[in-house]
Amino acid sequence: MNNKIFNLCIVFICINFVACNSIKSNDYKELERPNIVLILVDDLGWSDTSFMGNPVYETPNLDKLSNESVVFSNAYAPAANCAPSRACIMSGKNTPFHGIYTVGSSERGKSKNRKLIPTKNTVTLSDSIVTIAEALKKHGYTSASIGKWHLGEDPKTQGFNINVAGSHAGHPKSYFSPYKNKNIEDGTKGEYLTDRITNEAINFISANKEKPFFLYLPYFTVHTPLQGKQHLIEKYKSKIKNDQRFNPMYGAMVESMDDNVGKLLNSLKTLKIEENTIVIFMSDNGGLASVSTQFPLRAGKGSYYEGGIRVPCIIKWPKKIEKTKKTNAVISGLDIFPTLMDIVNDKNDYNLEGTSLLPLLTENKSVKERSLVWHFPIYLQGVNTKKDDARDSLFRTRPGSVIRKGKWKLHEYFENGELELYDLDTDIGERINLIEDNQEKAQELLDELNTWREARQAPVPKELNPDYSLLK
Repeated sequence: MNNKIFNLCIVFICINFVACNSIKSNDYKELERPNIVLILVDDLGWSDTSFMGNPVYETPNLDKLSNESVVFSNAYAPAANCAPSRACIMSGKNTPFHGIYTVGSSERGKSKNRKLIPTKNTVTLSDSIVTIAEALKKHGYTSASIGKWHLGEDPKTQGFNINVAGSHAGHPKSYFSPYKNKNIEDGTKGEYLTDRITNEAINFISANKEKPFFLYLPYFTVHTPLQGKQHLIEKYKSKIKNDQRFNPMYGAMVESMDDNVGKLLNSLKTLKIEENTIVIFMSDNGGLASVSTQFPLRAGKGSYYEGGIRVPCIIKWPKKIEKTKKTNAVISGLDIFPTLMDIVNDKNDYNLEGTSLLPLLTENKSVKERSLVWHFPIYLQGVNTKKDDARDSLFRTRPGSVIRKGKWKLHEYFENGELELYDLDTDIGERINLIEDNQEKAQELLDELNTWREARQAPVPKELNPDYSLLK
């Protein structure tokens, strides 16, 4: 009898041991699905934050974040303006795949100034395209898009459980309530939209802290209309005085954005989920040169010179990133999707065009050198002839493709086949065209561009525009 009791006790202990280990295993798996916060600021330039060296605009919270993270000095947006960049990030595919090249019509500027008939533009990301949110949903993530969507009327058709403020709109009617936005209720009169968006994001985090979540936080700021809090505007008026390189209204918006990023990060700490939350901070494209100079980079938003596509980028993940640093690794917004899939160990073939940054982040490995390509078969009109710092006074860019490989960057323009070649190691401002003395290198990059376009059936406009003034 005693032996039977003893055997039953042993069985009971074994069952409990297995059960406990099973719980621990499940808990461990839960920990291996980190919370994900992707902060995408609208039109924030590479040169617009103090952690990247701006001498005027104050971003103390981003400065602190940068000291706790991996900071990328060679980070690129997948496109030079809002909608195509966001479509690339969300889909992991470059512009020829989804056909979103700009906002609205591709026939920008005056017809008489356009030599070619531009490729037609797609304005909505197709629901058939798999997004980051849809891929993460298979791994048990609850997803929210809080802020500017710009790729359709509702991100909930593309994998997000929650949508706050997102629609096709590319900018707010007002940064102060009433917002006149159908997807966010107005707050008290004078409430500031950037504050409200952050509060909504914190509410989402608080409600989902016990399970893995994906928070996509695409702030409307610092996109126009330029509207800041009055006390900050006065502060920057005093700082800037008559220096035309800076804008006090813009400075106020940058600082408010920074205040809110700090508030969001503090909420992760307060809720005790900071350690297992990966935070990615990035801009969707370069800063608008007519508002804030992108020196030492050339041009700004809408241009495929460095000022239009090089952006600030920070990645923090306390649980996994042991060594914080500033790296010169060349990365793209296209790398976000594959990085997140690597993190959750998703082996599905989404045919993504970027590369996972996880080995760099967690093992301090280098990113394998690869070429980055931008394809823009349309026109984008100029804003300010003097401040645009563009190739000509009429357009921020004309139809063409651009490739960066190592230190070399080649621009090709479809209207006349002209090429520009720059050595970014010695000429980050793209002022000295080296095409004449480096024909072999230029041809190598041009051949690679042609191969890239052929593989993707990327459209190259060739039909002449009958309205073009020089044809008459």
